[in-house]
Amino acid sequence: MTFVQGPVGVSVPATSANLGPGFDTLGLALDLRDRLEAEVVGEGLEVRVDGVGAGQVPTDERHLVVRSMRATFERMGLEPPGLRLACHNVIPHARGLGSSSAAIVAGVWLARDLVAGGRLLLDDAALLDLAATIEGHPDNVAPALLGGFVISGQDAGGGFYAVPGSVDPRIGAVVFIPADPVSTEAARGLLPAQVPHADAARNAGRAALLVAALASSPEQLLRATEDRLHQDYRRPAMPASLDLVAALRADGVPAVVSGAGPTVLAFVEAGRTAQTERLRARCPQGWQALVLAVDPRGAIGR
Repeated sequence: MTFVQGPVGVSVPATSANLGPGFDTLGLALDLRDRLEAEVVGEGLEVRVDGVGAGQVPTDERHLVVRSMRATFERMGLEPPGLRLACHNVIPHARGLGSSSAAIVAGVWLARDLVAGGRLLLDDAALLDLAATIEGHPDNVAPALLGGFVISGQDAGGGFYAVPGSVDPRIGAVVFIPADPVSTEAARGLLPAQVPHADAARNAGRAALLVAALASSPEQLLRATEDRLHQDYRRPAMPASLDLVAALRADGVPAVVSGAGPTVLAFVEAGRTAQTERLRARCPQGWQALVLAVDPRGAIGR
């Protein structure tokens, strides 16, 4: 196998996982995209980052995109002589919008496309498995790769699966992004080893309802996004986020913590500008509010 001449590119969407009750299994792609370009060169490693993370993320072999590319090349049995990588980032880091998953998906995609015939060596199912292995779970990488709404998980034998679901075109989202990050590790560290059986059963029912609500019954979203499995346990790490979720839900807005937080996602009716603006006006001081569409496209190469 040989490497292709010239650069290849990819754009990858932000994602929101869990969506309330769907802990580690439900994920949604949002129309906010990192754009990256990579090229095989004669020697060395050059990494350029602009936008979010510029001057903060490492620009050597520790860079997550580079590590993901290296893992993909290794899976294909190849090693490029040198790499040049350029990243234009807009997805906020450590905010629960899938920035690490976007980086991983970008890395595995770019590496595959840099190999002539790479798609014969790694199809999309293999790419998903590799990305989920690097991330540790598929709930963000699956919608980042496939787009739209995805139900994903891991089989007892260790393999990953991802099944696309439907999203009613009436559904949009507003995300409220705090200024301060919360690491996924810190948020996961607050979760108990066991939860009451009644809470687990209630969450299972709500997760099943959420699949139907997103597909064709958005009027059920408030009920369907109720969670008793993880959000309240994470309050010590993000009290302002949980306060906002509670306030919005008390007013009938289907609001959840996005992924591991601290971003809050609220479902809205797409195209209802007045409703959306009223919701944006509730953004806490120092936070950022973005109106985002559900992105059906997933990763897009060029």
